[in-house]
Amino acid sequence: MIPVILSGGSGTRLWPLSRSQYPKQFLPLVTDNTMLQETVARLEGLPDLQSPIVVCNEDHRFMVAEQLREQGIRAQAILLEPVGRNTAPAVAMAALAAGSEDELLLVLAADHVISDISAFHRAIAQAASAAGRGRLVTFGIVPVSPETGYGYIRRGRNADQDGCFEVDAFVEKPDLETAKGYLDGKDYYWNSGMFVFSAGRYLQELERYRPDILEACREAHQGAQVSPDFVRMQRQAFIDCPADSIDYAVMEKTDQAVVVPLDAGWSDVGSWSALWEVADKDGRGNSLKGDVLSVDTRDCYIQSENKLVAAVGLSDMVVVETDDAVMVAPKSRVQEVKQIVEQLKAAGRSESELHRKVYRPWGFYDSIDLGERHQAKRIVVNPGAKLSLQMHHHRAEHWIVVKGTASVTRGEEVLLLSENQSTYIPIGTTHSLENPGVIPLEMVEVQTGSYLGEDDIVRFEDRYGRSD
Repeated sequence: MIPVILSGGSGTRLWPLSRSQYPKQFLPLVTDNTMLQETVARLEGLPDLQSPIVVCNEDHRFMVAEQLREQGIRAQAILLEPVGRNTAPAVAMAALAAGSEDELLLVLAADHVISDISAFHRAIAQAASAAGRGRLVTFGIVPVSPETGYGYIRRGRNADQDGCFEVDAFVEKPDLETAKGYLDGKDYYWNSGMFVFSAGRYLQELERYRPDILEACREAHQGAQVSPDFVRMQRQAFIDCPADSIDYAVMEKTDQAVVVPLDAGWSDVGSWSALWEVADKDGRGNSLKGDVLSVDTRDCYIQSENKLVAAVGLSDMVVVETDDAVMVAPKSRVQEVKQIVEQLKAAGRSESELHRKVYRPWGFYDSIDLGERHQAKRIVVNPGAKLSLQMHHHRAEHWIVVKGTASVTRGEEVLLLSENQSTYIPIGTTHSLENPGVIPLEMVEVQTGSYLGEDDIVRFEDRYGRSD
């Protein structure tokens, strides 16, 4: 069995912590591991499991590779989507990359929480048995509340000896009264978005019901650029692929769909209130993370990333502080944070996409000050890492080494700088920065010029495969 981990989400409902360039699957929201790492870790102990295939946005590729490396895992393939096209094309690309149509695929989202690992493994064993006989299996979450934020699956008769049920219908998100009826009826499950089927069976059904999607995916697969670390789909073919979910494209149409009930403490952590539900709480029902003090406060989720947050007399509230934003909302209205993200995008503000600290394949930078014609950054370069050979049309840069050793290429010169030494990069000068040492290189960069945007970079060489 090959785990296929879908890691293309943007997680806007968990803004300001989750942003499009650093979404929730890469964050340690519930444990010390990120959600992607937890998804991989909970598979340990499953028999005959191969290395995973991860499907992700091209912009997230280095985060995926690094977080898997931290766990000692090398992916069978990291498939890069130039644009999001929903789950049906993403899984089709994974099925085409699997190598054999007989391979079973365990399709998982990278950002779910499952607390009962033993129950999860038992359900996977049931699903694998049914999938081995040509079934397309989905997991139906046994509901614990009348949830209006999930789609539902209505089960039919018993399908076989594996404890599977025929799928009678997929049901859209209901209103509250309808959801209460689903909970009382015992025949409805939350739609988890997790699946097991053979690569060949899925492709057969996709060809039967959405041949246009399969044709575009085959073209994108055949024209893919394969490197030791990543598989870049043929860009235009994938952009031209119609967008659709597995449910709409295949599962709602096929007569081979079955559902395995799953009661394993599942959550998709789709909002701040959902995160509060799965988080550890104190005796007053509060989940407090970071530097937080509270007085007469109950049933709140409060998280501080940098500053002291003090709460007095709050109830059923969410307060999240990051280095560049503070979000405050009643738990009952946290879904509306998406409207804030939409306002940020409409205003062209970077807070919808980026944190102040931005991760790169070589390390990260933190924008600590920004003015009309200057910007100051704290830069950390990992041992052995190197920034691209580049130049800027509109800004000059001053570099001061705070810790470690820097190898600086400046035009035709190569300089070796140590702690407390500095250099100046004039406008239009080609330059690069490398850490030849064994400890992280820490620097302060001061930019000056008429334009300081990140798109003022002309790259000439880059070991990480980035291009303009």
